[in-house]
Amino acid sequence: MYKDIIQKIKPELEKIANHLKEEVDKIHSSRVNPSLVEDLEVDCFGQKTPLKQLGTILAPQPNQITIEPWDKSYVQPIEKAISQSDIGATPNVSGETIRLNFPLLTEEYKEKLFRSISEKLEEARQNIRHWRKESWEEIQQAFKDGGIREDEKFKGKDDLQKVVDEYNKKVEGIIENKKKEIKG
Repeated sequence: MYKDIIQKIKPELEKIANHLKEEVDKIHSSRVNPSLVEDLEVDCFGQKTPLKQLGTILAPQPNQITIEPWDKSYVQPIEKAISQSDIGATPNVSGETIRLNFPLLTEEYKEKLFRSISEKLEEARQNIRHWRKESWEEIQQAFKDGGIREDEKFKGKDDLQKVVDEYNKKVEGIIENKKKEIKG
């Protein structure tokens, strides 16, 4: 029974890790990534549309992103959305291609990024702790209700901690990879 309780939180822990990965992928590092802009909302024909649905997004150089809209009528709304965002680059339109040139990272800016991703890591850890607490309470309740024996309760606690440690290691790995990427 305790195994079912632990299995129930695994998808939630996976969501935490995936969310963290998505968040840190949006942070500009020494090499830009199309994910910096792909979810940017563009006001196109009276409705908000993610940029990735309006054109091809490439990173041909370490500090440059190019956007090639599928329809030339998208160029101006895309340019406006980028200008109003806080991604750190000004759009340059050349024909139907939009280029974003990102500045190289200064040491001061890198430190700011390290603090930001450390905060995101702590937020992920808090969410993992929340799910551990929920599951442990559920295991204890199952013991009180007579659904599991005392030795199963403690085995459940150990197994739960193994799963929590696994996901803590996973989110720490995501952050370490991003730090290496930022360091260049």
